[in-house]
Amino acid sequence: MAWLTLLAAGLFEVGFTTCMRLSDGFKHPGWTSGFVASAVLSFILLERAQRTIPLGTAYAVWVGIGAFGTALVGMLLFREPVETVRLVLLAVLVGAIIGLKLVSPA
Repeated sequence: MAWLTLLAAGLFEVGFTTCMRLSDGFKHPGWTSGFVASAVLSFILLERAQRTIPLGTAYAVWVGIGAFGTALVGMLLFREPVETVRLVLLAVLVGAIIGLKLVSPA
């Protein structure tokens, strides 16, 4: 259950970074509210997950999910470059996240 909680925390991290981009410097109340809500939920879920999963592992996985998801959103929604090197490095990141899960004692 802690790993699902951590996954949700990472997805809310993607939510808050996306809302931050769409808020246009926090000028749009709806996107700003989405940013705040997603950030709060992300940190609450991260805190709950790290009660079971070692802190360093939980944090690294949370950051990895957020980085991967945010990069994907950037490419799909904001027309950021889709280059082979970026895709390979994102695949390495996913591999590292899976590796951390596999070696975690939790």
